Amino acid sequence: MSSQAVEVEILGKITRVNCPVGKEDALRQAALNLDQRIKDMADKTKVANTEKLITIAALNICYELLEQEASSEIHQDITQRLEFLDDKLDKALAKE
Repeated sequence: MSSQAVEVEILGKITRVNCPVGKEDALRQAALNLDQRIKDMADKTKVANTEKLITIAALNICYELLEQEASSEIHQDITQRLEFLDDKLDKALAKE
């Protein structure tokens, strides 16, 4: 898959990053989201250290991803159990 350099702005600084062709808008949206998260955090916490703000934002994002993965695994487990029970019910009804 080919990629191209895309410029994004976070905290007023332009950064060039490689991005798969066709995914530029998603990358720009992600940069906007990150920029807003950091700004919101700065307002809430009154922390001025950019490195600390970025670290906290990254930790929050990683935590959210782990929570989403755990939720997805629980959903898959419930779906599998329901399918198993549905299959058992179908078999039981077929015997009647």
